Amino acid sequence: MGNICRSPTAHGVFRQRVARAGLADQVRIDSAGTHSARKGAPPDPRAQAQARLRGYALADLRSRQITDGDFHRFDLLLAMDHDNLAELRRRCPPGQHYRLRRMTEFCLRSSSPVVPDPYYGNIQGFEHVLDLLEDACNGLLAHVQQQLNPAP
Repeated sequence: MGNICRSPTAHGVFRQRVARAGLADQVRIDSAGTHSARKGAPPDPRAQAQARLRGYALADLRSRQITDGDFHRFDLLLAMDHDNLAELRRRCPPGQHYRLRRMTEFCLRSSSPVVPDPYYGNIQGFEHVLDLLEDACNGLLAHVQQQLNPAP
């Protein structure tokens, strides 16, 4: 929603996965919120601390609100939960809805339908978010690699 917890964490995890796969020059990654309350803010300190413990850098990221151009600029727009997906669907131009998905659709191990918002919880919530996002980013990377190099 505010682009300070889940989305920048996903951004940092996926950015690392993409770089390690040697695809950084082919894949554009960004994160945005559906609400503008935190525009320009760095990721939540708790999200940064937990990400840093697992080797992910988030300090350079700043929150922003999704723009109309994002619906054309990116192949996929991934929501963390049903409410954010509904907001994306509401704002999405006709003919672009195929770009909208939930992040957890890419999970390989977890069956969670959403990435829960850890903001009002404790550190364990941020750890759980990282667990889900690492899983989802592994599946997302496999999806992107298949899109870039389809089997004959």
